[in-house]
Amino acid sequence: MKINKTTIAFVAIIAAISVGFTGINKPKPIEIKIPSNFPDPVYDLKINPVTEEGFELGRKLFYETMLSRDSSVSCGSCHQQQAAFIQAGHNFSHGVGNKHGRRNSLPVFNALFNRTFFWDGGVHNLDMVPINPIENKLEMDEHIDEILLRLNNAALYRQLFKNAFSVDTISTKEFLQALSQFLAAMISADSRYDKYIRHEGVQLTPEELAGLQLFKMKCSSCHATDLFTDGSYRNNGITNDFRFDKGRAEITLNQNDKGKFKVPSLRNVEYTAPYMHTGSLETLEQVLEHYNSGIKESETLDSIFRNKDGVPRIALTPDEQKNIILFLKSLSDTAFINDKRFSEYK
Repeated sequence: MKINKTTIAFVAIIAAISVGFTGINKPKPIEIKIPSNFPDPVYDLKINPVTEEGFELGRKLFYETMLSRDSSVSCGSCHQQQAAFIQAGHNFSHGVGNKHGRRNSLPVFNALFNRTFFWDGGVHNLDMVPINPIENKLEMDEHIDEILLRLNNAALYRQLFKNAFSVDTISTKEFLQALSQFLAAMISADSRYDKYIRHEGVQLTPEELAGLQLFKMKCSSCHATDLFTDGSYRNNGITNDFRFDKGRAEITLNQNDKGKFKVPSLRNVEYTAPYMHTGSLETLEQVLEHYNSGIKESETLDSIFRNKDGVPRIALTPDEQKNIILFLKSLSDTAFINDKRFSEYK
């Protein structure tokens, strides 16, 4: 058969029709494997299933400075992979114009399992999380409508959203779902502790095991399950001055919640200094000494931080502190913080 332009065009049309029927161009699903020692996810992956195209788009958006008012700040600016996705070395997060926020940035891994987000729990759905930093005047200081305008004016992003969601116009829904797909895939569960607890051929040292037992006795009522947080809000005595930040009470408007902040996960805690919502403690040694001798009294201080005589203290000897820290370092997931899938550049 003689090959001419008409024949080539006909073949192209047939190929395009075949693609439509066979689904070759449909987004390719990514299986999100839930660790056997983790609870069930909270986020419903059936509503927003993770695909290769959606994940890669979410990754690009996570590191896109276009999402900030002056194109100087991205999500990745305050959530840096080498620091387990917190802003390394800053007690408060830094936004556009080098403005300082009010709180230390929290890590964003294992978000799939969270019922609430941020130190005060002001967001209840993973899809809604990006709106908070984007529209915060001290962080990215931009409006979603303006971001959508920029994305829709960018040919590359229009194509990426079309590949991921089969849409010609980018809306808030697809924008937020793309970021959620990236965050949902960010599961950190490959530490030495995980391999030990799952019987994957790794043993903890005697000192680490001693630290684990102490941790169960002294810390696990707040840092519960293998997520190492119970998701609650507590006043742990890091401050008794709530003029600057009332914590959970700013959301609930309940004065009994004044000074209460979310219990953070201790996974990868070796990498996430400085600590507390104030970012006021530089080392794990300082954290444990805070509970030993530095708890500040206030009317909403959680009762769990008082000893049997009612004194604000969780007594720990120097050796006990050392062993707990050794255990905490067994929660470090080096594979996760070096995983190129979550990096800005592959």
